[in-house]
Amino acid sequence: MKIWIATGGTGGHVYPALSVAEELVSRGHRVTISYDGRVHAMVRRGAPSGARFVHIWASGVGAKSRLKQIWALTKIGVSAVCLILRFIFSRPDRVVAFGGYASVPAVFAAHVWHIPTFLHEQNAAIGRANRFSMRWVKTLMTSFPNVSGIPASTTRVVYTGLPVRRDFVQLAGTPLPGASKLLVTGGSLGAQILDEIVPSAIIAMKNKKIFVTHQTRPENVERLQKIYADNKIHANVLSFIHDMAGAIAGSDLVIGRSGASTVVELQTIGRPAIFVPLNINPDQAANAASFAKNGGGFAIEQSKFTQKWLSATLSELFDNPSRLDKMAQKALVPNNAVNLIADEITK
Repeated sequence: MKIWIATGGTGGHVYPALSVAEELVSRGHRVTISYDGRVHAMVRRGAPSGARFVHIWASGVGAKSRLKQIWALTKIGVSAVCLILRFIFSRPDRVVAFGGYASVPAVFAAHVWHIPTFLHEQNAAIGRANRFSMRWVKTLMTSFPNVSGIPASTTRVVYTGLPVRRDFVQLAGTPLPGASKLLVTGGSLGAQILDEIVPSAIIAMKNKKIFVTHQTRPENVERLQKIYADNKIHANVLSFIHDMAGAIAGSDLVIGRSGASTVVELQTIGRPAIFVPLNINPDQAANAASFAKNGGGFAIEQSKFTQKWLSATLSELFDNPSRLDKMAQKALVPNNAVNLIADEITK
């Protein structure tokens, strides 16, 4: 079977797509992956051997400038026409889109040629690009059991979960280290609010026997390391964590943003968390609320994420390891998303 996988312009769209592509190739299917220039290196580095590639001329439409929005829509329209023509000669049997505006051209081209199309929504609130594409899609696959904003006209919604890399699945359900280990991660660019609040909150605690792994922006590494060292706090400050699965499994508690990938990775391994959603991103707020609802941790608005609150919360949690264990159990969600999605699109 020839399967076309359309990704978006961020790692949150690309990595789940690559996980599914790897599974489909292993099952003997011919896979083509389309992407835009923002994720070229990411796709080429992580794609399975044997996959084919198509570059899409597209970008996000979220710019404030009306002129930039028109230009972005023009690029998406041109790419859609190009794919319509391409599908005349190399028509796929299935098209699977993983969100983002770079996936829209493939969805529209599939609609023109009546190709069965599947769309995956990674967040607990449907994104703008996916909401736009839904008019041409009959099956929506979701990362969370309940997703807000799904159009009433949607024919079929299937809860599959969000695909993660195998190293996360292999660590599923591993016990907490029980050594007061804290992981702080703000995503690829770090999060300034975490750099400001977390060190000061730990300094204010009476019991400072916490081992911290703190991921931040490259320019902040030296400053944060000095703050921790001056206050005799064991910390490893990094600009990038190569083995994120190992870092999560090696922690008793995680503090971070609540992008869909981060939330699902924690659910897959089973780790309690304090999520501070990016205050301009309603998707992150929905993701964090979904996680907290199950009892696996806290979802707190950035304006309420203060030194006083965090210091008291960390003290309470690390002084009661049994509570962290219970939160970890509630956070754990079995992840078989790769197989479920591959089964769904090939049956």
